[in-house]
Amino acid sequence: MPTPEPPQTQADSDAVTVPDSGAEPGEQARAADPWAQMPDDALNTSSVGADRAPRDAEGETEGSEDEAEGAGGRASEDAAAGVDAEADRTATARAESWADFLPSPVFLLLLGLAGFAGWLSWTHAELDWAAEGTSVTPLIPPLLILFGWIVSTAVHEFAHALAAYLAGDRSLRGSAYLRLNPFAYQQAFGGLVLPAVYLGLGGFGLNGPPAYVDWDRVPTRGRRVVVALAGPVASLLLSAVLALTVSLLVPVGQDTTNWAISSLAFLAMANLTSALVNLLPIPGLDGYHVLAAFRGARWTEFVRVNGLFCSIAVFALLWLPVVRDLFEKSVYALFDLLLPNPTIPGMMFHGKLLLQFWA
Repeated sequence: MPTPEPPQTQADSDAVTVPDSGAEPGEQARAADPWAQMPDDALNTSSVGADRAPRDAEGETEGSEDEAEGAGGRASEDAAAGVDAEADRTATARAESWADFLPSPVFLLLLGLAGFAGWLSWTHAELDWAAEGTSVTPLIPPLLILFGWIVSTAVHEFAHALAAYLAGDRSLRGSAYLRLNPFAYQQAFGGLVLPAVYLGLGGFGLNGPPAYVDWDRVPTRGRRVVVALAGPVASLLLSAVLALTVSLLVPVGQDTTNWAISSLAFLAMANLTSALVNLLPIPGLDGYHVLAAFRGARWTEFVRVNGLFCSIAVFALLWLPVVRDLFEKSVYALFDLLLPNPTIPGMMFHGKLLLQFWA
């Protein structure tokens, strides 16, 4: 019978196996490595890696929260951008409205001041204010003429601006030119100051060049011609309305020295001279832009840079005594030919004397 093997003790089972000296070197290394002797399921315990799982879950939760916050932030930004875009469209729609063409409060104030000065001039109020027997130099009629001329200048420039806007220059929408506010002109010196100086010193009307029009935005030659002629046409219409008013106030065969009527007659002459002079094809005048419409961009660019100086040169030429006297006689003769009352040119001259009270 075979001899049974004695049972192994706990010491024998816990003893480290000593590699056989006759084994191969690789087998000796594997036998000596404690990790190789560890059972395969030694790490499959519930405690190993348990502390890592909550951290992973927590990391995934934080990542989900970050992604949710990022998505919410992007949604909020998109919503805010949409609101801003809608607000911009609303503001643009509100800005571009029919109110852009309404007369400004400044223009209405000018009309009110002109009307008040006209009433004081009509009643000769300054004579009542002065002591009896005192010589009076009327100062209200010059104010009436000044206010009336500023209104006439605003209408002249409004005609240019409206024609340019309808022809394609949308940059003028809502501007002072379309709202009849001469004190807010971009070119206030040429559009307001110079015309007032021309009238006060020369005794005739002359408007500055329309330097505010962007001629590159007016596409065709015909439209450019219409824009250039709109101002003189407006001045001609104002002159006709004022001359007709004077003709109705002073019937044929009668004469008057009323300050208000003489001021209106002089304003009629000032608007006519402005229209006639501006029709000349000279740089700085409206007639030049009619010619420039057929000559090219070089001509337009020249007057854009030098138009103000050319306008002053034209006034200096007309201010010469010989030229001025001939020019005024021609205008008086034209009114005498067109109007039924031959005394109206005399009223115009009286209005000029009221304006140039220092002369």
